[in-house]
Amino acid sequence: MIKKSTILLAVATVGATGIAASAAHSAEVTLRGASCFPIGSPPGRPFEALVKEVNKRGKGVVQIKLLGGAPAIGSPFTLTQRMSKGSYDVIGCTEGYFGNVLPEAPVLRLMEVSYSTLRKNGGIALVEKLLNAKNIHYVARHQDYGHFHLYLSKPISKPDLKGLNLRVSPVYTAFFTSMGATVQRAAMPQIYTLMENGTVQGYGWPLRGYPPAWLKVTKYRVDPGFYNSSLHTLVNLRKWKSLTKAQQDVITKVGLEFEGRADPSSATAKAADAKQRAWFEKGGVKTITFTGADAKKWLDAARDSGWAQVIKRSPKNGPELKKLFTKN
Repeated sequence: MIKKSTILLAVATVGATGIAASAAHSAEVTLRGASCFPIGSPPGRPFEALVKEVNKRGKGVVQIKLLGGAPAIGSPFTLTQRMSKGSYDVIGCTEGYFGNVLPEAPVLRLMEVSYSTLRKNGGIALVEKLLNAKNIHYVARHQDYGHFHLYLSKPISKPDLKGLNLRVSPVYTAFFTSMGATVQRAAMPQIYTLMENGTVQGYGWPLRGYPPAWLKVTKYRVDPGFYNSSLHTLVNLRKWKSLTKAQQDVITKVGLEFEGRADPSSATAKAADAKQRAWFEKGGVKTITFTGADAKKWLDAARDSGWAQVIKRSPKNGPELKKLFTKN
């Protein structure tokens, strides 16, 4: 015969275990974060701001410990790969650095419709599905610095890059080579030195998020701009699934708020662009502006080379993504 005291003890033990398990399940979780850009650099600051906001709202629920930025923690081109394998839990990165993980990644810079449209028409959902297969969850675009531009140490008079050696990232390699340039890849911190010693005569970079020191070695900016310079928040999918809904909600809500503010068509973004153009002018950077047929040739080459690259890499998904991400 089982004594009543024994039953009560068992119930109490089970209850205590359940409470402890529940408390552990709902305890604050700290995620390991990393950035594809140097900490404190202009392109790195938006993700740092997102981390700060998550930590502010997620006290007692979820926190992100930012462990560093590339290249100090390793190549930015391998960071997304390492995150997908569990070295980090959450990262801030431009798609130009994770094309080696997701062949279709360039569509995020080739977009011709708004992010709100892509959220509605299934464009982002398809990107999310493709990333899931790589053990990555897509949170949001946390920043968009507007269009990319070509910056030069010497002028050009037409959309022809023959005779120029340019520093590139995967973002504009296909475009610049299609226009006749020779190219070389180098980490962001090397751009100043490469321009200063004449190893390269130019580089691509967004209008905003521009390191001020580069003004000393830059004489010209080419208009019109091309592509979109978006930055994205990505999470290891297994880690994401291990989070509670409350923890996921903090990250998702902050990410989507940042995404809304990042819209390059917003009044805030347009004002920032105008301010940046004035800053370049004051700093002595002259504008080379292609118009008419030259502008069309420049932009068509950027668009065509970009989509050709996507469809070559992903013949199955590329055409469908093009329908969702472009106006035509």
